[in-house]
Amino acid sequence: MSLTALVLVGTLTPSPKPSSSELLGRQVLAALEEHGVTGDVVRLVDHDVRPGVQTDMGEGDAWPAIRAQVLAADILVLATPIWLGQPSSVTKRALERLDAELSETDDEGRLLTYGKVAAVAVVGNEDGAHHVSAELFQALNDVGFTVPAAAVTYWVGEAMGGTDYQDLPETPEVTAGTTATLARHAVHVARLLRESPYPAG
Repeated sequence: MSLTALVLVGTLTPSPKPSSSELLGRQVLAALEEHGVTGDVVRLVDHDVRPGVQTDMGEGDAWPAIRAQVLAADILVLATPIWLGQPSSVTKRALERLDAELSETDDEGRLLTYGKVAAVAVVGNEDGAHHVSAELFQALNDVGFTVPAAAVTYWVGEAMGGTDYQDLPETPEVTAGTTATLARHAVHVARLLRESPYPAG
């Protein structure tokens, strides 16, 4: 059973500058690929994602194309930095746009996001990984995604420190382990949902 994934990166840093959030997001994708999953990475800040809670906010809005990728994927990963203890504003905008999915259903009345799995990757040099993942998990579940057990991987450096994840000489063993677990669980649940979709209401 072939599965696909999409990693939405919420860094505030435009390409081509390096991003710790994108690095961890790509590591998640690599872990998923070990289970036969193929996928793509989208750095949201590189696209004109308009504010709003509709699927299309009009001319120039980049969200409809990104949304098509979200709906085509079996697994969605949100990779975000921590800023002031919160997910980035770019990540929150993606969540606001996903709110529109509450009005989109299939022929049997199910949300189009039902049957899709979501996971989270968080980086920062301040406390807050658990708070950030909790916010994202609840929002993703609200708009129809299924969140598996242990569906987050993260790294946080010393609070008020200056070291970024991308500056580390190698990936910490604990982070690599949680990334591997996230991938195993996400693929497992995605396969179960593909074989046995949620019942219609």
